[in-house]
Amino acid sequence: MANLVVVLLTAFSWFILGIWYGFGFCPSTEWHWQVRMKLGYYDMANSYTKFLVDNLTGLDASQKLVDIFAVLFLVMALFSSVFTNIRDWRKRKKSKI
Repeated sequence: MANLVVVLLTAFSWFILGIWYGFGFCPSTEWHWQVRMKLGYYDMANSYTKFLVDNLTGLDASQKLVDIFAVLFLVMALFSSVFTNIRDWRKRKKSKI
């Protein structure tokens, strides 16, 4: 259940808060960017996911491609979490009978 809550909060942040702050907005990322700027890092990617991909691979990945994969993985995580929670709920329900 905790995983589902985290995935839903992530989706809320990306898509609902994203209406006002930009697609993919995350309060933790915003805080991280502020810390990096105070440390003197000003040349940063538009998204934290792109920042991670670029730094971990040494590539300059396409922003659009990174966004597509990020949304794809979020949707997969959401469906997997919902499926797992429903399966576990059914098992608990059967064991009580």
